[in-house]
Order: sequence, then C-alpha cells, then structure tokens
Amino acid sequence: MWKKFKLLGVMLATSLLFLSACNGGTETNNGSNSKNKSEVNISVVLKTLSTPHWKYVEAGAKDAGKKLGVNVTVVGPPSESEVMQQVNMIEDQLSQAPNGIAVAPIQAATVISALSGKNLPMLTIDTDSDFEGKLSYIGSDNYSVGKTAAELLIKKLNKGDKVAIIIGALGNPAIDERAKGAREAFKAAGIEVVAEQPADSDKAKAMSVMENILQTHRDIKAVYVGSDDMAIGALRAIKAAGLDIMVVGTDGNEEAVKSIIEGGLYGTIAQKPYDMGYLAVENLLKAINGEKIEPRIDSGLDIVTSENAEEFLEFLKSLEK
Repeated sequence: MWKKFKLLGVMLATSLLFLSACNGGTETNNGSNSKNKSEVNISVVLKTLSTPHWKYVEAGAKDAGKKLGVNVTVVGPPSESEVMQQVNMIEDQLSQAPNGIAVAPIQAATVISALSGKNLPMLTIDTDSDFEGKLSYIGSDNYSVGKTAAELLIKKLNKGDKVAIIIGALGNPAIDERAKGAREAFKAAGIEVVAEQPADSDKAKAMSVMENILQTHRDIKAVYVGSDDMAIGALRAIKAAGLDIMVVGTDGNEEAVKSIIEGGLYGTIAQKPYDMGYLAVENLLKAINGEKIEPRIDSGLDIVTSENAEEFLEFLKSLEK
C-alpha cells in the first residue's frame, strides 16, 4: 500500500504510518473497518435464560459464534419480569465495549434509554423496539403469532363459543402483540373472549390464573396462552378441574411438544428461537464489517400439532447435541 509514497521522502512516509497506527485499531460508526474475527466481541442480552425458549436463542447465538469464529457473550435476568436487571445487564455489556449488541427487550422504553444513540451496531430480537442507531429487528411478527394460534383453535370452534387468553407480563410488547392478534382473530370469527389475564410468563402463576378463570367460566372451549410454560400451567389447572378444553401455547419448547404427543396441549406456535439467536450474531458480524443488513429479518413460524409433533421433537433434540 505504501510503495507509491516512497518517492515523497522518509518524513512523509513516517507521518502516514503514524496516522495509520493511530486510526487502524478503531472502527467507524457504521463498522466499515473490517476486523479479524477472533477480535470481534458480540453481546446478546435476552429477556431471561431460565426458560427453554431463551435457551434455544442462546444456543443459536453461541453456535453462530463458533461457526463464524467470533466471541459471543449471552446474558439474561432470572425471569422476564426483571426489567431493571435487564437494563443493568445491557449497561454492563456496553461498558465492556463490544463490537455489536443484540437485545430482546422486556420493555421497549427501558431499552430505548439504555441503547439509544450508542456508537456500535445494534439490533433487537424476538421483541422490537425503536431507538436511535438500531439497525434491524430479527424475529417473528408477534401479531401473526397470536393470530395463527387463534386460527388454529377456530378450526375446531363454533361461532358463539367462549375462549380465554392468558398473556405474560403486562407491558411486554411481544406478549401484547400476540394477545392482540389472537383477540382480533377470535372476534372476526364470532368467538367470544370472556377472560384475558396476565401470568408473567410463569408456569405456577398461569395455573393459578387458569383456576381463577374456571371459577367463573367453566364453559370455555379453548385457551390461547402467550408462552408454552404458561400453557403447561394452564393445562394442569384444566385437568385438575376435570375439564376438556383445548390449549394452544407459544414457543415450541420440548415440554410443550411432548405434551402435544401425549394428548395434552392441542398445539403450539413455534417461533424458531434458535434461528433468532443465530441470525442475530450473523447479521451483527455483517454490520461490524460494514455490510448493509435488512431492517426487518423474519425468522419464521412453525405450527406444531399432533400431526408433526414427533418430527418437531426430533429437531429440538438435535439442537441439544
């Protein structure tokens, strides 16, 4: 590179080399200076690491790191209700100067305050949030998740039937969108939603919430639940009450799929969390190296019922190897 400057003299060459040394180790705001992969550090902050859904996201992110040869750190609070702990984790990861960061925000507003305007490639996964500097959102369309779940149940329901919806923590954008999609699909089909309650994405709380719903509405025909853990909890309450009510969850985790095979849950809407994690790291690396990435990357959906549950279970087990 420097050969064409030889005739300009030693002093000029020395000056150029000095400037190169000063600037070569830093990246521009858009990550246009490509780095050696082994030097790239990517942070992934999830809503939690305590449930199967998020463990699949973690597995995808770490597998991408291994395949692409970059360093990946994945963290998350103990539960999806720990909003401020997630914010603290984001700030802690930023203090370590990663080359890029992906966040699954529990609450949009808190993430905006933590990330807005930061000078590195940033994207959201699973749940979107708009803030200055965000490059992309990777995940399913959560409205479509709820709508798809409701439509699966509607095929087995009659106009005028009653249903319930159990959601996660209030204020969680992904859960809110899922509930909205299901609610509007039920309404369009003439199905009455007689109860809609939060259970904080917790199995035990969902069981208690379902028990409370059944005290007033034992005649419901189906329940849409915003996560598989909560769906399992709701199903336990239904079985304990001796009732036969269809339950569809969300996430496509192993426990839910086994329940479908055993005749428990009617179905689950799988969001391909492994793909979310993998795509997050893959696209952050592209952005770090100055490549343009799409502002919206759909990780897709799978509808899991008794017809394909065995096959889907084999796929989930393959992720654990």
